[in-house]
Amino acid sequence: MNSSDYAYLSNYGVYTAMVLFAVAFLAHGIDVAFSVRNLEEKTQLDFSRTKRIGDLGTVMIVLAFIALFVAVIFRGISAQRVPWGNMYEFSITGALAFTGAYLYALWKYKIKWLGLPVAIAVLLTLGTAISILYVPSAPLVPALKSAWLVIHVSAAIISGGVFLLANCIAGTYLILDRYESRGARPVWALKLPALETLDQLSYRLVAFVFPLWTFSVIAGAIWAEAAWGRYWGWDPKETWAFITWVAYAAYLHARVTVGWRGRKAAWLCLFAGSTFLFNYVYINIWGSGKHTYSGL
Repeated sequence: MNSSDYAYLSNYGVYTAMVLFAVAFLAHGIDVAFSVRNLEEKTQLDFSRTKRIGDLGTVMIVLAFIALFVAVIFRGISAQRVPWGNMYEFSITGALAFTGAYLYALWKYKIKWLGLPVAIAVLLTLGTAISILYVPSAPLVPALKSAWLVIHVSAAIISGGVFLLANCIAGTYLILDRYESRGARPVWALKLPALETLDQLSYRLVAFVFPLWTFSVIAGAIWAEAAWGRYWGWDPKETWAFITWVAYAAYLHARVTVGWRGRKAAWLCLFAGSTFLFNYVYINIWGSGKHTYSGL
């Protein structure tokens, strides 16, 4: 097969993943809806009739992860390089990392309840990638032709996937905290974990991946010195990467030394995540500087 054949296979892999994520979204949605419908008491949900459909949603996400992984691999083969040269490739690889982070957390912390928002988030990411950000496979620009592309960008993508998962959990915390402050959770939210569990889980995810993000920033500085003759130049993308590092460092520091928990910690986690998303979306597409490789 030639490179164009692999490019087509990559596209089909992304489309397949989107279909599977759509099925997962429907399955998890039905799981929640029928759990509410089968309510026997106001304080307890009946999940006996929805267990299979919930498990189906999980299986669909696993299959979608595999399809997306194959799509990323074929994209790299078609371009004869690592598939991280433009925004489209960043997006599909980032969706892969985000899904992988969810599946790892699902295995370790039993968070099947997060399958619905994860499916929605990945569908939005892949839909945007296919409809707006897509560009054909092409060689890398000269500045990206370096072994540091693999080291720096892979660390950044994995970090971003875990950060965004932690943000989803922090957002869930704030929504449930608002309900509980007004009295009680709604029926559909009774199956979700306690607030303390959500608070601890988002913290553990950030603490787990923060060293990798630190390494990514340092690796980027080393790469910049090799490519442009300086370690740091306050380029917009460099600046916002540093802001993200400071924000997550502040989050971890506030929890460990000041004892921030709950609502304040969740808001700080969301703020840190918003700086990452701003850097990823706005700086890449509309920003200026040496790091804008959107391909658009």
